[in-house]
Amino acid sequence: MAVIAMKCPEYKVTVVDVNASRIDAWQTDDLPIYEPGLLEVVKAARGRNLFFSTDIKAAIRESEIIFVSVNTPTKTFGEGAGKAADLQYWEKVAREILQESTASKVVIEKSTLPVRTASTMESILNANSRGIHFEVVSNPEFLAEGTAVKDLLEPDRVLIGAQQTEAGDAACREVVDIYAHWVPRGRILTTNVWSSELSKLVANAFLAQRISSINSISALCERTDASVAEVARVIGADSRLGARFLNASVGFGGSCFKKDILNLVYICESYGLNEVARYWESVLQMNDYQETRFVRAMVRGMFNTIVGKRIALFGFAFKADTGDTRETPALYISRMLLEERARLVITDPKALGNAKADLADALDRVELVEDPYEAAAGAHAVAVVTEWALYRELDWGKIYDSMEKPAFVFDGRNILEHRRLFDMGFNVYPIGMPAMKHFSI
Repeated sequence: MAVIAMKCPEYKVTVVDVNASRIDAWQTDDLPIYEPGLLEVVKAARGRNLFFSTDIKAAIRESEIIFVSVNTPTKTFGEGAGKAADLQYWEKVAREILQESTASKVVIEKSTLPVRTASTMESILNANSRGIHFEVVSNPEFLAEGTAVKDLLEPDRVLIGAQQTEAGDAACREVVDIYAHWVPRGRILTTNVWSSELSKLVANAFLAQRISSINSISALCERTDASVAEVARVIGADSRLGARFLNASVGFGGSCFKKDILNLVYICESYGLNEVARYWESVLQMNDYQETRFVRAMVRGMFNTIVGKRIALFGFAFKADTGDTRETPALYISRMLLEERARLVITDPKALGNAKADLADALDRVELVEDPYEAAAGAHAVAVVTEWALYRELDWGKIYDSMEKPAFVFDGRNILEHRRLFDMGFNVYPIGMPAMKHFSI
């Protein structure tokens, strides 16, 4: 909404939320989420044509176009628990839009939703006797956290799905005209609603599948003394495949991949496509395996016990350049390390607040510090779990000198200079490459 307001000064954009403290934060320089470049975009339009409010009813009445971006978590109860999307918030918004509207509107799905959800919303919205008509348009978001502003300003594509009717075509053109202010029309793709809804789920599933695929090969590389980085470079040079999402790591996280794959699995099962469902479920199983395998390598590498040993976790966000910890591998790794009775110290430049909330039940066994040098001091091992650029630039000689010996580095993102660390004295355990050890056990 901030990018739309910046690029479309003739539009009035009002962002509403039930969370008053979050709305207040959007009107300061301390935004409620961290995203590189976001503050500059917000400040360019805030107070001019970008506004923030908790008066949801008034905003509904005044708007001609409504973007709905509510949470659609995985259900934890009832039919489809653990897989299906929980659409209760989506339906509540639909009913509130219907209740407060006095004129026809275009309602845009921004949340990632199961295929054919638009028909549900249309059934609710158009079940009125006031002569008000609603067109529901699908406009899923393909931005990535950490590069969201760049992804919005220079998107690979913008996807808009609408009903194949005269009214649907008109609504589609309205949305196209918004993005055409800065996106070349050749990058604005239009489809029917169902294809648009499904494309978002499938895009995330394919990206997650690439990560799980290279991670599965990383396990084989470690057993055969091959290098997963070299394998990825070779297959990434194939123009049919490309090099993106082929970096082996501790696994994927974030708000989308796991939730969307579970949703896709549930949809396939509901249509009796059980073999298809099992295929996509295996992508998640491989991700869980990679996290478990990383901790297993730590325990085995450190002489088969980490009881009482201080382990510094470098990074807690699910990826660099964000403070988001939803489904972060760091959380699952932390809990497994705690089960092994390690003494855990966590450092992260942006995610310590979320880490404190995520590990609220274990804070008596976890230390949270901002300074990575402080986190590493006296540690038996450092585990790099988030690919923050600052971790490459640290004085690793200073870190080595401050640690217990023998000192271990477990590079869960393969971002460090492994040979240099080994030459300093570290025992280095990358992902998908042979370990570099100063002992033969």
